[in-house]
Amino acid sequence: MNFTRRSLLSLLVSIPVILTVISDIAIAAEKHVAITQIVEHPALDACRNGVKDELAEQGFVEGKNLKWSFESAQGSPATAAQIAKKFAGESPDVVVGIATPSAQALASSARGIPLVFSAVTDPVGAKLIKSMDQANGGNTTGVSDLSPIDSHMALVKLIVPAATRLGVIFNPGESNSATLVELVKKHAPNHGMTVVEAGAPKSSDVLAAARSLIDKVDAIYVPTDNTVVSAFEAVVKVATESKIPVIAADTDTVKRGAIAAQGFNYYDLGRQTGKMVVAILNGKKAGDIQPEGVSKTELYVNPEAAKDMGVTLPEEIIKSAKEVVKTMTKSEREAAEAAKSN
Repeated sequence: MNFTRRSLLSLLVSIPVILTVISDIAIAAEKHVAITQIVEHPALDACRNGVKDELAEQGFVEGKNLKWSFESAQGSPATAAQIAKKFAGESPDVVVGIATPSAQALASSARGIPLVFSAVTDPVGAKLIKSMDQANGGNTTGVSDLSPIDSHMALVKLIVPAATRLGVIFNPGESNSATLVELVKKHAPNHGMTVVEAGAPKSSDVLAAARSLIDKVDAIYVPTDNTVVSAFEAVVKVATESKIPVIAADTDTVKRGAIAAQGFNYYDLGRQTGKMVVAILNGKKAGDIQPEGVSKTELYVNPEAAKDMGVTLPEEIIKSAKEVVKTMTKSEREAAEAAKSN
């Protein structure tokens, strides 16, 4: 009997030690991925969701063996820098920066931690890497979303054949946007168009930037500029009132009122990014992974938005679209609002 009591007592004393060891093993097995994006809008949100879903499919599940941290900079580079410093202090296994400002902030503050960028237009110009053509060594790799600008200019002319003046709304403080605008200025003349720039340093400036183009342009092009896309409805409002066709690079904007957009599926881009994150979590060095671009594009069109802006989409464009978005026309929206008020 005494032996049994002593054995039971020893077992009870040992249980906390055993639980501590088990807990330590579980914590050691858990991986930590910290992800941030410059602003929340449908394309970047889809990219983030793609990363998380890819990790889950590969066995890294939040709440089981994965700690997932997410912070949005709400469009502020200063906030992006604060988030990067916070993540650096947490020492995650991988940091992911969605869009150029967030990726740059992480590169500056979270040195020594593997960095995977995503949805960055010009990672070389942003000084994140030295080359897209090979693994760069160091701690950084990722996926670029450089738009096929020449194809976009051709799309503008298909929709607005008489266009000779193209307005471009962008944030001049975003290096990715500056790169895109330079490419627009390079390719637009090949399609018979000159470029009129309208700067919007903040999302609250987008409405004024769009208004500044009234009577100056025949069409408006919106690149993958996070500041402008986050306030895209302001562009649509001005374009609809002034009958200026809007063509964009982000396919999610078509559901929000753009006539057409030829762009990437940002969820798929996120899955592509997630594969890199998984490889790093499994032991591969970020610097040994070659950065990648995206080649497949999809065309989305919105015939009702075209009517609101004074143009008719050619049938050939509608037939070639991945998705034909159907939204209420301006008159239908006005009728619906009138019905509500009655």
